[in-house]
Amino acid sequence: MNKTAVIYWSRTGNTEAMAKAIARGLKEGGVETALLRVRETDVSAVERYDSFAFGCPAMGKEVLEETEFEPFFAEIERRLKDKPVALFGSYGWGDGRWMRDWQMRVIASGASLFAQGLIFQTENPLVTKLKRVFRKDKKPDEAACLAFGKRFAAHIISGRHNINKVKEEIL
Repeated sequence: MNKTAVIYWSRTGNTEAMAKAIARGLKEGGVETALLRVRETDVSAVERYDSFAFGCPAMGKEVLEETEFEPFFAEIERRLKDKPVALFGSYGWGDGRWMRDWQMRVIASGASLFAQGLIFQTENPLVTKLKRVFRKDKKPDEAACLAFGKRFAAHIISGRHNINKVKEEIL
């Protein structure tokens, strides 16, 4: 059975809510899943899990959270080759640059990026290529996150991981 870790960092609770719903979708999709805050794990997770869903909001000038998440991800990304990876997060400004940059890092690592990252934007969305989960009540759309988790589960189980397809969508 495939084992997936949903590893996230959240300050306001939006990314945490997304992580919980995505983890539930993975489980409902038939994938054994662990839900972990980034501070609850380390790079040895690469050895314990077959696939990963990483979640982090945009911080500052549209970058990953710099104290806990970025150092963790910088170390683990070198070890993700050939592993299915999904990305998600939230932000309230900008145009989603942090997600595009993050997706390109995952592709450059040799990991199999599942799809474009799932984003929850707390402000009015700007027009970009990124998938958005936007609601006027400023809370992540649980159903969309659950569906994302289920699609990722189907992707993991199928064993068909096409890196180039997602790269073309991002560019």
